[in-house]
Amino acid sequence: MSSFPVPAFETRIAAPVDLAARVASLPRPLVFTNGCFDLLHRGHVTLLAQARALGKSMVVALNTDASVKRLGKGDDRPVNALTDRAAVMAALECVSLVTWFDEDTPLARILDCRPEVLVKGGDWPVEKIVGNAEVTGWGGTVVSIPFIHPTSTTALLEKIRRL
Repeated sequence: MSSFPVPAFETRIAAPVDLAARVASLPRPLVFTNGCFDLLHRGHVTLLAQARALGKSMVVALNTDASVKRLGKGDDRPVNALTDRAAVMAALECVSLVTWFDEDTPLARILDCRPEVLVKGGDWPVEKIVGNAEVTGWGGTVVSIPFIHPTSTTALLEKIRRL
């Protein structure tokens, strides 16, 4: 048994049922993004830092393990379980809260948060980003941030498998 305290970042993980109440205490404008974030890499952390710069706080919603599997990324995905992905994401200084969604899209979490800024990576055209109509409808903005470091977890896994 350890006498060390639980890391503070663990408090930044919010179950969906608690999300709206937790978001209420965050500084605005609020940025929202989502994804699998399975094996965190430079492309991910660059995008997350750029997204956070668009507001005063940021919520990241992660696909649950079942949701990742439905995306068809492979039978062995996700590599890391939701609890591990959430902890790693919460440890990033640019992230204010981490939550998750089991549905095929994060729309319910977007509605829970009502962000002023909705962000996805550059492979998503703004008009295809889930929540675009809702966020722009309440006066927010939707942004697709171009990739500076184009990489992917899928490409990393293919590279590892070739070794």
